[in-house]
Amino acid sequence: MTTIARRAATARNLCARLSLALCAGLMAEICESAPEEIQVYEDELSEPGQFGVDVHNNFVVSGSHLPAYEGEQPPSHVFRLTPEFYYGVSKTVELGLYLLSTHSADGATHFDGPKMRVKFIAPHDSNAGLFWGANLEIGKTTRRVSETPWNAQIKGILGYRTGRWKWAVNPNIDWSLSSHGGPAAFGLDFKAAYAVTNKTQIGLESYNELGPLSGLQSLRQNSKAVFAVLDHEFARFDVNVGIGRGLTTDADRWTVKAIVGTHF
Repeated sequence: MTTIARRAATARNLCARLSLALCAGLMAEICESAPEEIQVYEDELSEPGQFGVDVHNNFVVSGSHLPAYEGEQPPSHVFRLTPEFYYGVSKTVELGLYLLSTHSADGATHFDGPKMRVKFIAPHDSNAGLFWGANLEIGKTTRRVSETPWNAQIKGILGYRTGRWKWAVNPNIDWSLSSHGGPAAFGLDFKAAYAVTNKTQIGLESYNELGPLSGLQSLRQNSKAVFAVLDHEFARFDVNVGIGRGLTTDADRWTVKAIVGTHF
């Protein structure tokens, strides 16, 4: 067996073990639904003048049948479809637009509002070393998916590449632009990925809500989930698929996701 074949076999064994560990009996009750995009931001940017689209799909396989607040769509068996259109403004700046929609367990389909974003990535070596940037998002959504209509998020982007490994972390601050929207909240998302080949990566993604920025709460509170993921580049499409397990009583128990992207 060649060195490359041995490495690929080792990576496949690692992926299988991680998937089994992920599925191994973390029992919890569920209260909050999955967001419209389940993604750790990295350093991807469209080239200046280039358009692209990512289609975010996620489905709550097992979640609460009760709303977390009056007017919320209970998350169990909800499918969320969110096209994300984006445009490269410069070598460091990209603009994006999300169009949120949901398909509920009773068969009803709803448009849940738009969100706009601007993403900045500092110049860096795209093959190795440190990268950093930020993403600002502002949107107006329905009460089915958010307790306050106008909301915003600033997302930090920090990552590092070395050899076949890549790490990325997103510290997030979410706040309401509506009156009486409550305090700003803090979250921390993380991804570790290993390149099996030049076009395929396996990894883990972790999504963690930590409570109000003014007073972070216990790790057992708020939504926290971990996803086993696979990233693959086809000829004209990039795909990210994963299965996630909620780790707290405020997270969906099981969620599957897929992000399919392409450039025009």
